[in-house]
Amino acid sequence: MKLSVEISKYPLKDEYIPAIKDFIDRLNTYLDLKVITNTMSTQVFGEYDLVMDVMKKEIRHSYEKYGRAIFVCKFIEGDLSPGKD
Repeated sequence: MKLSVEISKYPLKDEYIPAIKDFIDRLNTYLDLKVITNTMSTQVFGEYDLVMDVMKKEIRHSYEKYGRAIFVCKFIEGDLSPGKD
């Protein structure tokens, strides 16, 4: 099953850009995921189990490295990446 996720991260600190950039950079290391970033959010597309495993791992890593942050996520079944019918 395919999954599409839209994520917005809001670090609760003054220096927020490094925490957001690191999260996005880490998502981009997974070659089996399609990751699209814009000024408002990051979208992740891929196989359900892989996407959920990556979200679990990378959100935890973010908390451990940068501390408190708010993650706003929307999940929808299917591959809704641009260019898909």
